[in-house]
Parts: sequence; C-alpha cells; structure tokens
Amino acid sequence: MLTLRFLATGDSYHSLQYLFRIPVTTISRIIPEVCEAIFTELKTDYLQIPNSQEEWYEVAKGFEEIWNFPNCLGTLDGKHVVMKAPRNKGRLYFNYKGTHSIVLMALVDAKYKFLYVDVGCNGRISDGGVYANCSLSRALENNMLNMPKPRPLPG
Repeated sequence: MLTLRFLATGDSYHSLQYLFRIPVTTISRIIPEVCEAIFTELKTDYLQIPNSQEEWYEVAKGFEEIWNFPNCLGTLDGKHVVMKAPRNKGRLYFNYKGTHSIVLMALVDAKYKFLYVDVGCNGRISDGGVYANCSLSRALENNMLNMPKPRPLPG
C-alpha cells in the first residue's frame, strides 16, 4: 500500500511516515525496492522495443495510418520529474528550469505505447546528454535493433 500510495499521489516520504507509521529511512528502502520488483516483473510484457524489421514496420505503419507521418519508427522525448534536492548533491540535479529533477526519457509508438524508457539521469544533464548515455543510443550506434533500411518518402 505504501508504494501504491506514493506512486498514485506523489506524497513525500515525510508525509508517508505519519500516514503509515514507518520511519523515512525504511520508506526510502521499501519504495525503490518495490518499484524495481514491479518493473522487473512487468517489463517483458509491457515494455518491449521492437527487435525485428517486421515489428519496426508495424510501428511505422501505425504512424502513417494514425498521424499521416510515414517512415517514423517512434517518438522520443525527455521529461524532468521534479524532486526534492538530495543533501549535498543538489547541484547535480538542478536543471535549466530552476528546479531539481531526474530525467525520464521515453520512446513511444503511434498509440503512445512505451517501447523504451530510461529514468534516473540527473536533471543537470541536457536531453542530448541523457540520450548519448542511454542504452538505446548505444544499441542504435551498434546496429543492434534490427531496424529496416531507409525508404523514400511516399509521393
């Protein structure tokens, strides 16, 4: 219940300690552990990057049919998730928007289904820096995603 409450409301660990009568030090161990377990259990069912040319063609087909945007293999963007600055490390998480954050970067298909997610880079890093250091970037650079060959645009 603790982790579900945290994920649903974004309540601070401080407020959760009073609600659940659990010390913050314990909460700070429980929530990340449960989130990791949830991710480990569900990632293969709900977070799969295409691994064949046929699957990439299906992603592209979705963009063409829904958005009239041919040859698109996904949309990629980053989002700053605002957080309280960690003690003695606030500078690392201070972003260009003037808040402290971690960066969530995601690749989605035409129906907004997540294909890839990278979370946890400190907010000080630019979107380009986050991308350059993620496993998706390395996989693309090393031709490990079985992407289809380029095709001319229709028309």
